[in-house]
Amino acid sequence: MATSKLSLSSKIKLRDGYEIPILGFGTYELEGKDAYEGVTWALQCGYRLIDSAEWYENEREVGQAILDFCKKTGTPREEIYYTTKLKLNNGYDHVKKAIKRSLETCGLGYIDLYLIHGPLGGAEARKNSWRAICDFQKENLTLLRSIGISTFGVRHMQELIDTGLPMPVVHQIDLHPFMTRTEIVEFSQKQGMLLEAWGPLTRGLRLEHPTLLILSKKYQTSPAHILLRYSIEKGFVPLPKSASKERIKTNAEFFNFYLTAQEVGELDSLDEYLTTDWDPTSCP
Repeated sequence: MATSKLSLSSKIKLRDGYEIPILGFGTYELEGKDAYEGVTWALQCGYRLIDSAEWYENEREVGQAILDFCKKTGTPREEIYYTTKLKLNNGYDHVKKAIKRSLETCGLGYIDLYLIHGPLGGAEARKNSWRAICDFQKENLTLLRSIGISTFGVRHMQELIDTGLPMPVVHQIDLHPFMTRTEIVEFSQKQGMLLEAWGPLTRGLRLEHPTLLILSKKYQTSPAHILLRYSIEKGFVPLPKSASKERIKTNAEFFNFYLTAQEVGELDSLDEYLTTDWDPTSCP
């Protein structure tokens, strides 16, 4: 699909056959009422991918917002793509219990995408977590649709390959022009994983960068839109997050232009390994 013809309703087919929306709404640091309202606003604006996590402590509010929206608008649950993540790599049995807990907490009936939130805990802990997730999915095909990882380094992914278990279909990690993670991206894509970009707007740290301002002027748009369009042109699914109703709306309005290959290359050259939150990709 040509990137110039994409829209908010576009989807990408994952390696396992499921489809994922091309743009998601992140809920990191949104709790309670803020999480409920943010998800509601996002759904009203047309977002259909909502990203949560046990670590965010908002699975209940996020799930309730989705249920209420579906009931109020007559939207089928199947049209909303819900993601959540494993908080701790603390043993095979504990991981299975964590999945059940997330299912019960969100109240959505099933999870579209379940991720290991990070590689912390050591090699055996990571492998046990992945084995538990793979087994749970195999035993409960209707409850856990797609599975993946978040913020893994190349070495961590190679460990999973060496187990002989199914490989993740999605890798969610911080990606933007100032953190391109070329080696990790290439390795993930070689294994057939779709990349999701959390923090695609650099958490506001580089919105005044001269290159972004030049491109913003050229396309008569905002630096945020340049960054989100960059993600799309790279084949990533960006997950912008905001607590502002207006910003949630405007963040989704970047499908009326596209960047040239040369411009994407110029943005790639801005890489400075900018860490905007955590970076466990080199943890033991």
